[in-house]
Amino acid sequence: MTNEPLHRLLLRAQSAMNRDVLARASELGLSPGQPKILEFLLQTGESNQKSIADYCEIEPATAGTILGRMERDGLIARARHEGNRRSLYVTLTPHGREVAQAMDLAFRQADQAAAALLSEEQCAQLCAMLADVCEALNRERKNPT
Repeated sequence: MTNEPLHRLLLRAQSAMNRDVLARASELGLSPGQPKILEFLLQTGESNQKSIADYCEIEPATAGTILGRMERDGLIARARHEGNRRSLYVTLTPHGREVAQAMDLAFRQADQAAAALLSEEQCAQLCAMLADVCEALNRERKNPT
């Protein structure tokens, strides 16, 4: 058992995971922000900028900046759908799909490293508890007391 408060442990874990993931992403030529977008597009196939921003928990303008770099680097393509001139839809290019799949492997390797000292049951419990922590913090942010 540790004497460290919850906030400190959560910050340490997030920092360590972030360093690991960003190092793996850097090996693939990715910059911060791009891995989560690739993960989302690999899961969804296509999305608009607002949905991407929501998933990544960033502002739509920030997502737009990241998407611009990704388009320049040939990872994504943006196009309008017929009948909807307002929204740009984002898809992975073939190169982007390859990089997204490599990043998916990197995420799984980071997960394995993080859970190396845990049993499968402990890992499942930790995931459930962290989901509860996220929900509680999001509720508090939306409804401060």
